[in-house]
Amino acid sequence: MKRWMVAIAGLLCVLGPGALYSFSLINAPLTAAFGWTSSDVTWAFAIANLFLAFGGLIGGILGERVGLRAIAVIGVIFWSAGYAACSTLASSHSIALFYLYYGVLGGFGCGMAYISTITAVIKWFPQARGFGGGLVIMGFGLGSFVYNSIVRPSSAFAAISAGTTTYTAAQASARADHLPFDIAKYAMDPTAVSTLMSLFLSSGIAFAVIGIAAACFVTAPNKTMLAEVEGEGSLVPQMTLGGMLKDARFYVLWSILFLNVFGGITVLSNMVPIMHELMGHRHDFSGAMSPDPTSIFAALAVFNGIGRLFWGWLSDRISRRVAFVIVLGLQAVAFFILDSGTQDLTVVSAGVGLLLLCYGGGFGIMPAFNADFFGTRHFGTNYGMQLSAWGFAAVAGVYFNGIIKSLSGSFIGLMEPVSIMLLVAMILPVIIETPKKSARASEVAVPAAA
Repeated sequence: MKRWMVAIAGLLCVLGPGALYSFSLINAPLTAAFGWTSSDVTWAFAIANLFLAFGGLIGGILGERVGLRAIAVIGVIFWSAGYAACSTLASSHSIALFYLYYGVLGGFGCGMAYISTITAVIKWFPQARGFGGGLVIMGFGLGSFVYNSIVRPSSAFAAISAGTTTYTAAQASARADHLPFDIAKYAMDPTAVSTLMSLFLSSGIAFAVIGIAAACFVTAPNKTMLAEVEGEGSLVPQMTLGGMLKDARFYVLWSILFLNVFGGITVLSNMVPIMHELMGHRHDFSGAMSPDPTSIFAALAVFNGIGRLFWGWLSDRISRRVAFVIVLGLQAVAFFILDSGTQDLTVVSAGVGLLLLCYGGGFGIMPAFNADFFGTRHFGTNYGMQLSAWGFAAVAGVYFNGIIKSLSGSFIGLMEPVSIMLLVAMILPVIIETPKKSARASEVAVPAAA
């Protein structure tokens, strides 16, 4: 019963930080409010993902010393404070401060909350790590869906959307006619900007209230409980960070995670404009049009969460290696679908849904994959280090986006190279050996209860 309480608490704890994936919801409004370019705003998303990796590593290291509950609480506070601090941007119009608040402070907090919750649950579900890890990480993936479902229908966001629509439509028209665009003339009116700032503040407060309450129940099993859930006398390899870094298998896992994130992050950071292009609405960002890509993506975001639980659970049964081969292969198929040139709503939605399902699935499988090889005793530190693949992939993905957009004037050009990359990446899970429990780890093996 205790492990289920921890799992549910972990899921709720990362719901707020999971709103990181709702970045497309605030990207365009910020450009309309302050005249920033979309590419400049998107770098905040890359920075947040990079510092998520740093937060994961530091949180993993400190979690072994001060406890996972403390790290989870601190992580939620950092994320919530960073998000709420964005409400002060109206007075400065400083994108550097946005990078600091959202990217550095918020991203670091995301990483701390993420690593503390996944570490706790992985230790509580030693015989079903894929399912346990997938269950709590599902909360992070569902954060976007929940946040979108609450924010988008609100009257406050309707005012924000109206200002964004006017700005974006005028900008697109000026670009199409090769005319200069008057930012001051079409910028979001002060009332709508104030509403946007209030959204940041109220969201940050809500993230803190829910997240801190849930984080208070995030804890790892003690030695006695660990012996009970794992089974008396079971022997598993327990590597320290130093030992893991000397093991070639770590770098294979790191590369798999990097490529999985790179593929997904290239579209997640700009999914709404990408869907507009795919569905033939290149210059019409009106929220009133039918079908509305913004609404469609908000609904499809649920697959990012479901995939984490489904693929994590399935990896317990068909092996991590086979599951990851399928996940990477299906993502390649999704990119091929999106690159087919179709503007059919059903086909585009199916491609995006499949992509999100499998992108999220990679996060559901990987924690258990790491624990299978390197144990759970130092899991927080070890997996925190592996999260560096996530951070670097986010930066590389956003940079790649910018290059493709600059060269072709469209995001569509990134689909084919990414799909080919993912097909090649399918080799990596095949070449890594099957993890085996052993009393003789390459560094040290200890009883699970030790």
